[in-house]
Amino acid sequence: MAEVQFTLYGHSYCSLCEKMLQQLAPLQKELGFSLSWVDIEGDQVLEQRFGEFVPVLMKGDEPVCQYHLDEAALQQHFNRT
Repeated sequence: MAEVQFTLYGHSYCSLCEKMLQQLAPLQKELGFSLSWVDIEGDQVLEQRFGEFVPVLMKGDEPVCQYHLDEAALQQHFNRT
């Protein structure tokens, strides 16, 4: 089975982004998924897409949650692989 890949989009200065990163760390170990962090600062395309919604956790092109970690939504996306 391929490893599930999530991407977290946000800003390095965003406290909600930092909190979501911290909350994802133990879940990453528990569930065994891969997580990439993308700081959207200075990227006009990503700023336009995600700017006012950060942090945004994505699985591919599909949003999982924004602003706050939704563990149930994360689990649902994880189970659909």
